[in-house]
Amino acid sequence: MNDTFFAYLQRLESIAFFSGYPMIYTIVFFITGNKPSKNQVKGKIFSLLPFSYALIGTLYLGLQLRNMYLDRSAESIDYLVQQPWLVGWGILAMIFWIPSLAKRPVLSLLHSFVFFFFLLKDLFFTFPAFKNDENIIRNDMKLYTDSLLLNIGCLVTVTLIYLIYRRLKVNNGSSRVKY
Repeated sequence: MNDTFFAYLQRLESIAFFSGYPMIYTIVFFITGNKPSKNQVKGKIFSLLPFSYALIGTLYLGLQLRNMYLDRSAESIDYLVQQPWLVGWGILAMIFWIPSLAKRPVLSLLHSFVFFFFLLKDLFFTFPAFKNDENIIRNDMKLYTDSLLLNIGCLVTVTLIYLIYRRLKVNNGSSRVKY
């Protein structure tokens, strides 16, 4: 892994987008249970988690494309993508838009553990030298908080879209004339 400043920034981007998902998954799992109920919105939220994670992956792809668009020179792509496997793994989160993969929310949790590892690595390997690298831990904790807020926002957005879609579907179904 590169130990350059730009590689560190790219790792921070990944932490900011994906590391809060395991905590959100755990909270939703304990509140709603792991069995989605078709009659209750509360039970449906658990099954919407992979779509929320896919939305985060889509936003991450947008950030990466924006970064590449701002610096258009062809030779700078290697410079912009310091850790291509990490960026690729983040973009791979978009596969959870596929309904057959979204039926298994635990797969999205397993996918997000890669990014959570970097947060834990910074905490455990930096903790003995806390006085020297206090800023690294502070940055990670701020980004983890931001990641939690982003993940909550994406889950709320996906849930609202689901509820609006469900309401429109019910309203359109009830307004049809049955012969």
